[in-house]
Amino acid sequence: MKLFEDKKYPILDFDSDKSAIIRPQNLVKKIDVAENCVITFFADELEKVTEKYPSKIIEYFKFDSFRLPIYEVVYNGRRITMMQAMVGAPAAARQIEDLIAIGCNKFIICGDCGVLDKNIVVGNVVLPLAAIRDEGTSYHYVKPSKEIEMNKEVLNILEKSLIKNDIKFTKTKTWTTDAFYRETKAKVIKRKNEGCLVVEMEASAYMAVADFNNVKLGQILYASDSLESKVWNRRKNQVSIINRESLLYFTIQCCLKL
Repeated sequence: MKLFEDKKYPILDFDSDKSAIIRPQNLVKKIDVAENCVITFFADELEKVTEKYPSKIIEYFKFDSFRLPIYEVVYNGRRITMMQAMVGAPAAARQIEDLIAIGCNKFIICGDCGVLDKNIVVGNVVLPLAAIRDEGTSYHYVKPSKEIEMNKEVLNILEKSLIKNDIKFTKTKTWTTDAFYRETKAKVIKRKNEGCLVVEMEASAYMAVADFNNVKLGQILYASDSLESKVWNRRKNQVSIINRESLLYFTIQCCLKL
């Protein structure tokens, strides 16, 4: 068996072997599921969707400490899979992997992000063009690199849909980090200089897992708190230019176009 090239730091020890001792198929089984899937960080809004439209729980993601339901929603006559997102790159990667294993292959993730430029107002829709990989998970899926790009086909669908619906949006790189308590002023300045206007904790992992599994994936971000000033600004008192529920419905509509 040919071993991967040894590197100075373990995170750079990339192994291109597609197999692994544990794969999702060891833990979950393929089921009758809609291939289009929306994953959202908006828990309250997801609940509203499942109450408004015909829906049912088709499976659970089972962990030692909790169970997370997977929903099938019938939206305007079409089935779509929906699920609440999990926070952080490792959890995000497992979620996508398991959803692929049960039968999903077209994803759009909808959630919020912090901004590195206060001119991006609360509720501004953000399309990540690429992500700086300041997390560990993506390095186990694609070769080490500073950035990873979003799927251009999905990005094009999202952009055209935003323009058609007259929704203001910003295209930018995003900074994906594992440690939000270590978003220092110097790092914020550095990432901004590198082209990032927003920060979150999952995008680069989502992109890497999708590339590894050859599935379609895009992401829509909702501008929330600001890290540009010396003091963190939650911006809770600012009026949003779009509400989360509307953005989630827009995400569903875009996902069904994939």
